[in-house]
Amino acid sequence: MLNDKIAVVTGGTRGIGLAIVRKFLDNGAKVVLFGSREESVNKAIDILRNENPSYEVSGYYPNLCNDEEVREIFKTIVDKYGRIDILVNNAGVSATTSIEEYTLDDFDKTMDINTKATFVCSKEVVKYMKEEHNGVILNTSSMVSIYGQPRGVAYPASKYAVNGITKSLARELGKYNIRVNAIAPGVTNTDMVANLPKEYIEPLLRTIPLGRVGEPEEVANAFLFLASDLASYITGTILQVDGAAMN
Repeated sequence: MLNDKIAVVTGGTRGIGLAIVRKFLDNGAKVVLFGSREESVNKAIDILRNENPSYEVSGYYPNLCNDEEVREIFKTIVDKYGRIDILVNNAGVSATTSIEEYTLDDFDKTMDINTKATFVCSKEVVKYMKEEHNGVILNTSSMVSIYGQPRGVAYPASKYAVNGITKSLARELGKYNIRVNAIAPGVTNTDMVANLPKEYIEPLLRTIPLGRVGEPEEVANAFLFLASDLASYITGTILQVDGAAMN
């Protein structure tokens, strides 16, 4: 479905991000994954190459909020492959801190990684996509961007902002044949969810009609669809992959 496409996936070293990278590679893409540290990037690449030595995958670990670092790496990717077809803004952090305990630094960190990085990476890739008059930008949102959550206000706030970026860029960039969509996962079986308190997760599970958490591969399937030509007339959409949780 993505034969010879060049894809960049931020937050691609574990969880949903790693599942997206694997899914894209399985469908013929060449993938550059971004992570927060050299060690995690190398570990993810080793895992993937052990699974399939023919995967064309490489990685970097830029500060996603530093436009100069991102710009330089995107230039390196384009110098190698000639273009970037798909950008997945997946890097993110969560929190369940109460409002009284939130520090401004904690709030800023969440907004930086979840929202500012989405802006920076999208801004830096657009010029290349405009040159090709073609491109796909996919952002990882969350079901809490729609429903909110009981604690940890910065996380849903950051994902509300991601939705706004998605819908606005879809309108701005459509004339260049650049599609922009977001996927809003629900409770998914990742390290991030595993680290959440049991008393936080159990009430959520009771709201899911399908009766279980989602798997990273199920979320990755949605990214694959929206990245592919099967979704050629879909832009500005926030696709919920949450088992109808909270509905």
